[in-house]
Amino acid sequence: MRILSGIQPSGKLHIGNYFGMMRPAIELQEQGQAYLFIANYHALTTVTDPEVLRAWTWDVALDFLACGLDPERTVFFRQSDVPEVTELSWLLSIVTPMGLLERCHSYKDKTAKGITPSHGLFAYPVLMAADILAVQATVVPVGRDQKQHVEVTRDLAIKFNHQYGEIFTVPEPSIREHVAVVPGVDGQKMSKSYNNHIELFGSKKETKSRVMRIVTDSTPLEDPKDPDTCNVFALYKLFADEAEQQAMADQYRAGDFGYGTAKKALFEKLWDYFEPFRARREALAADPDFVESVLQRGAAKARIEAGKTLQAARKAMGLA
Repeated sequence: MRILSGIQPSGKLHIGNYFGMMRPAIELQEQGQAYLFIANYHALTTVTDPEVLRAWTWDVALDFLACGLDPERTVFFRQSDVPEVTELSWLLSIVTPMGLLERCHSYKDKTAKGITPSHGLFAYPVLMAADILAVQATVVPVGRDQKQHVEVTRDLAIKFNHQYGEIFTVPEPSIREHVAVVPGVDGQKMSKSYNNHIELFGSKKETKSRVMRIVTDSTPLEDPKDPDTCNVFALYKLFADEAEQQAMADQYRAGDFGYGTAKKALFEKLWDYFEPFRARREALAADPDFVESVLQRGAAKARIEAGKTLQAARKAMGLA
């Protein structure tokens, strides 16, 4: 089984990214041959400052390595270091129906949020298909909201294979049914775009400040409270074991337990959970040559696979 996953460097990563994508992606190392890429070509559709893009790309590399990604078991690389993908994207665009792209909800969603329409934004699914097909991935883990991207990839692979011969492996989506729902400080889904996130590796002062700003209801201190409807408790459950969760839930229901106390307990659990990752990240940041070598080795491995795929596609289309 060959598994491919990617993440955009579109901002500082937060705990929603960690529980929703990073930890599951790192766990894939145990399940098959894993490829994980930093999608900096995709990020160009929204990140226009080159220095910011470089910085955020580097941050993603540090964050994943700090959180447990093993470059001996995962092919880890920057998308822009595998140029075969962009050429393959053009070859795939030749068989891509306009109607297929016009039906993609990602373009509509992003332009509705005020992102400037561009060919890159419109053709985003074709580049994503090239990412997947270049390394002949068999499985692509996605949330339900991203399933359409894999469906587009499957459609293009089947269409290309029908027209030019069996070149591409048709991938299967692996729907993450039990992805942790991580609320932001305002109760909505945690997202950089809502500015309601808690950074993975923010300073202690800023992290505590964010935690203490989590929105709660106005139930008086002395009254019982429902832990199942509380954003603080929802986040606490991500870090606490079952006994700790039960103990706090009992305190909620008993009354004389304030949200401020719950927030302080959440902060301590969160800060302690990421402590070994912070130490590892500091060590990695002090050794940029090692981090760069990891990305370059990963790119070299990815280019071997992507090169074989591209050469086969070029030959099938009469370009070799």
